Amino acid sequence: METASTAQAFDGSGIDGAVYVDVVDAAHRAPSWLDWLVSGYSAYGLALFAFLMVIGWWQARHRDAAQAVKALAAPVLTVLAFVASTLLKQAVRENRPCQSLHVITLEACPAVGDWSFPSNHATLAAAAAVALWFVSARLGVIATIGALAMAASRVWVGAHYPHDIVAGLAVGALVAALLALPLCRSADALAGLLIRGRLRPLVAS
Repeated sequence: METASTAQAFDGSGIDGAVYVDVVDAAHRAPSWLDWLVSGYSAYGLALFAFLMVIGWWQARHRDAAQAVKALAAPVLTVLAFVASTLLKQAVRENRPCQSLHVITLEACPAVGDWSFPSNHATLAAAAAVALWFVSARLGVIATIGALAMAASRVWVGAHYPHDIVAGLAVGALVAALLALPLCRSADALAGLLIRGRLRPLVAS
């Protein structure tokens, strides 16, 4: 039965619903171990980016105070990208594909009102990856691969359309980059202030 909430929501199935259904069907035909791995990463993989941020901060703290400032800013940039993604979700109000297409998915279908566009998981992963590029190229590469895998996993488990994850990656990367660029210009000055104060242990060993 259609509710007032679903009647007012956007149906994104006309954009790439056929691709989504093909991916979900492939997930059903895949080996159970693969679905288990993808589902696990989809649910808990964001912890990887937190771990990479800790590594980036720890390494930068022993190498360069300005880099440590950038590392400390990485989670802040990621959270701000999440806020932007959440606001966009509320503006677009796209129903989840499992609601519009009535398909059985690996991940339980969210309740009505848990909007689909853009993917918050993809946004968080992309923002973290971009932020980490400003800290360490090596960590940036690892995080970028992880972000792409996270985005793909969200379609595989049935949580999002492909256009949801593309938008999430774009939002996360754009917000993080736009905020990181001015931060980089002032990183030396911020590091100087922190080194002279009680927060010195955060930026220098």
